Amino acid sequence: MDKLKIVLSIACVVAGIWAYYYFANAVPILRFLMVVGGLGLGLLVAWTSAIGREFFAFAQESRAEAGRVAWPTRKETVQTTAVVFAFVVIMALFLFAVDSSLAWLVNWLTGRPE
Repeated sequence: MDKLKIVLSIACVVAGIWAYYYFANAVPILRFLMVVGGLGLGLLVAWTSAIGREFFAFAQESRAEAGRVAWPTRKETVQTTAVVFAFVVIMALFLFAVDSSLAWLVNWLTGRPE
């Protein structure tokens, strides 16, 4: 029964999107409400299934967990970004030097002019 509810939920969302394009000449707000209605009805139907309830519980727990995360300050973010950019520049210069050296070595060993 739960699988049927999920299929019905997806069908509601698809019907809302289909109505948006089918009624292309309608007032834009009505077309928007068709999509919102399809999404709302789809969520409502999904809520009644066990899979839907598990998903919504997971979403609530994820949101609560994101609130408990220790987010870095602006200063920490700027400092970390600067370190990453500096590392990228240093690594690019190093790889350029290695590539140029190897190219020169291969040309020298094969006797080709530069």
